[in-house]
Amino acid sequence: MHQRFEWSYFLAKSGLYRHFADMIWRPFMKAPARSSAFFIFLFFLIAGAFVFTRVLYTTGIADNSAPDSKLTTRTSHVYPQGIPKIPKKPLEPIAIPLNCTAYNLTRTCPSNYPTTFHPEEDPDRPSPPTCPEYFRWIHEDLRPWAHTGITRDMLESAKATANFRLVIVNGKAYVERFQNAFQTRDVFTLWGILQLLRRYPGKIPDLELMFDCVDWPVIKTEDYQGPNSTGPPPLFRYCGDDDTLDIVFPDWSFWGWAEINIKPWKHLLNDLKEGNKRMGWMAREPYAYWKGNPSVALIRQELMKCNVSDNQDWNARVYALDWIRESQEGYKQSDLASHCNYRYKIYIEGSAWSVSEKYILACDSVSLLVKPHYYDFFTRGLMPVHHYWPIRNDDKCKSIKFAVDWGNSHKQKAQGMGKAASEFIQEDLKMEYVYDYMFHLLNEYAKRLTFKPIRPSEAVELCAETMACPAEGVQKKFFMESMENGPTYTSPCTMPHPYDPPSLHAFLQRKENSIKQVELWENNFWENQNKQI
Repeated sequence: MHQRFEWSYFLAKSGLYRHFADMIWRPFMKAPARSSAFFIFLFFLIAGAFVFTRVLYTTGIADNSAPDSKLTTRTSHVYPQGIPKIPKKPLEPIAIPLNCTAYNLTRTCPSNYPTTFHPEEDPDRPSPPTCPEYFRWIHEDLRPWAHTGITRDMLESAKATANFRLVIVNGKAYVERFQNAFQTRDVFTLWGILQLLRRYPGKIPDLELMFDCVDWPVIKTEDYQGPNSTGPPPLFRYCGDDDTLDIVFPDWSFWGWAEINIKPWKHLLNDLKEGNKRMGWMAREPYAYWKGNPSVALIRQELMKCNVSDNQDWNARVYALDWIRESQEGYKQSDLASHCNYRYKIYIEGSAWSVSEKYILACDSVSLLVKPHYYDFFTRGLMPVHHYWPIRNDDKCKSIKFAVDWGNSHKQKAQGMGKAASEFIQEDLKMEYVYDYMFHLLNEYAKRLTFKPIRPSEAVELCAETMACPAEGVQKKFFMESMENGPTYTSPCTMPHPYDPPSLHAFLQRKENSIKQVELWENNFWENQNKQI
């Protein structure tokens, strides 16, 4: 209908309409003898055509107008601007079920484990987030081999204290055991690595590594300095210190600590979050709390002297925990989610670093960290006075009392410090990031190998079936609770850039200055107290 109108308008505008009319009328004007009846008929025919065209145009506008017959702007539902997108069906999760029936018959790992997975082929897959800042320490931990690489001889020299050798070839894991670890540390560490392979099948490169499950780091920096020194052995373990080169790795308790009934981290983290909701910071006991085994270290035995007595109250409430009695009574007194009833919680190392640090930091309480000697994979990302309050190692009781007095006098700041620590744990240490730290550490480590990893003849294949099917009791329960059901469609977080020397120095200087500031406040406080005596 619009075309008809536009054609009529075109004829009139261009002069063709007048030319067309002249062609019709000229014969009749030159031939007056023609029938007047035919002339009248032709006149009405042309007039009718013109009226009919106008009616069609008016009707077309009316049909496309709003009900009030006003001429309005066309809307997209009348003239679509593009083809609407059909919502995509969510991708179905891929499950790798535990097949104990087949394992019990064959005693071998399933042959249909996926060894490749390509979630990046999905164009709607969200971009991965940037990893937390503490991931930058991966570069620092591997820096000793940045120029030399890791040779076969270096790796074999790490065997001296290792509990096991882990080999990954074509996405499959193999283990060669050298000596048993304390309790089930090695078992749950290997289980965690298997879950990483289930989560990111085909994404972990071929590699060989040595793992030591003992607390104390042993690769001394001073033994590998100088022009004639050899490259240090690459030895993985749970903690390190400033005088050693051991490569830190997430500890076994992230998948559960069966011997003392500590749940896998994924579930315990949620319990701790819910526990924080039961009692707000202001309603908690205004003291510093600690409960643990003091017999493992002298420093803990010294802490017990800070307990309240008839003669002195250092604002500390510390308790010795008898794990044998706890196991007999069903661990009723060691429920970590119920330990968040104090405004302040003390972290103190044992024979070395302690797994308890993450549980203490997650409590919404102000974490009082007695000056640590060791670090694990995430604690180097903590900042004094922001995430925790530093406590002197050489005068613990006075330092604790000052911290509690300061916090009770600066309640908002103290409460904010507790919240910053728990948010760090809930967000930056959630299980997804634990796996991503393992992913990036192993990928970066594999890049430095100068030899082709091979399966030793003494190594046995590991899979979920070989570990979970024969397991029993709490160990099997924790295996099942912490098992990754299958590949994830999300990619690992993006690694932050390494520290350059100036930025690393500035970061460490900032931490040192914060600790010195607290010590200065503390010194001034006790000097004023002594003057009043």
